[in-house]
Amino acid sequence: MRLWKADLTVTPAYILDHPVYCAVYGSCVVGFYALSDRGTTRELEHMWVLPTRMGSGVGRALFAHLLEQLHATRTASVRIASDPNAEGFYRRMGARRVGRVPSRPAGRYLPVLAFRLRLSGWRNR
Repeated sequence: MRLWKADLTVTPAYILDHPVYCAVYGSCVVGFYALSDRGTTRELEHMWVLPTRMGSGVGRALFAHLLEQLHATRTASVRIASDPNAEGFYRRMGARRVGRVPSRPAGRYLPVLAFRLRLSGWRNR
């Protein structure tokens, strides 16, 4: 985990610079996601669910909210450099694998997935 600490740490400055959305149960944050802005494509920078809440629908709810945000901003696609253990989740949500990127330690790779949105029929308001 020490290898990835800088990549996995979400600071107050990061939150000020990126859209970050939380799933809350009672008074506890049980998951969140963050996006970066890259024109008509967004990057899903973070999506995390508390291990005790995995399998309870929190991830699906966060992903549904993500799609709503993308539709609202007329974003055509989202790119995801996924943790290898989360790739199955994103594929079940409809993302497809489009490549891989190097990670740490040397010789480790992350799957890259893409989710394309259908924006036809949406009107500018």
